[in-house]
Amino acid sequence: MDKTNLTFDSYLSDIGPDYEPFVMQIHDALTQWGCTVKLQEAKNGHVVSFADPRTKRVIVNFVSRKKGPVIRIYGDNAGSYGQLINDLPQDMVQEIEKASICRRMHDPAKCNSRCLMGYALTINGTHHKKCRNSCFMFTMNARNTPSILELLHRELQARAV
Repeated sequence: MDKTNLTFDSYLSDIGPDYEPFVMQIHDALTQWGCTVKLQEAKNGHVVSFADPRTKRVIVNFVSRKKGPVIRIYGDNAGSYGQLINDLPQDMVQEIEKASICRRMHDPAKCNSRCLMGYALTINGTHHKKCRNSCFMFTMNARNTPSILELLHRELQARAV
């Protein structure tokens, strides 16, 4: 695909009408909160990135997968979410629990030195050290959207401090 044709509308047409309501709800909230949008081509379709307006660092990506679009949240302030992670829908908690471990937290020599550190989380009393690239990677659907929006809102609030 020609990079000049990368638009959010082309992304929406790629993901199909089943996912559009959830994607649009999250897109609208992020743009209302001032996040900037960037589209890129990837192996399996588009990647849509939203950056924090103050720091210019990416806070979330929409990533294309064979099973449909997923959202990756970079929860740099996950430790400040408190009980929110434990109150997520069970399927979201399971996705966090099955995410890969942060190799850098376990043994820094086993990960790229430029890799940002993962997240240390306690979920239902169990301590986890998860990779930042897979920890908060969720399927987008009607049940998960309110929780995703709350995670994003908490992350943006924490970054504003």
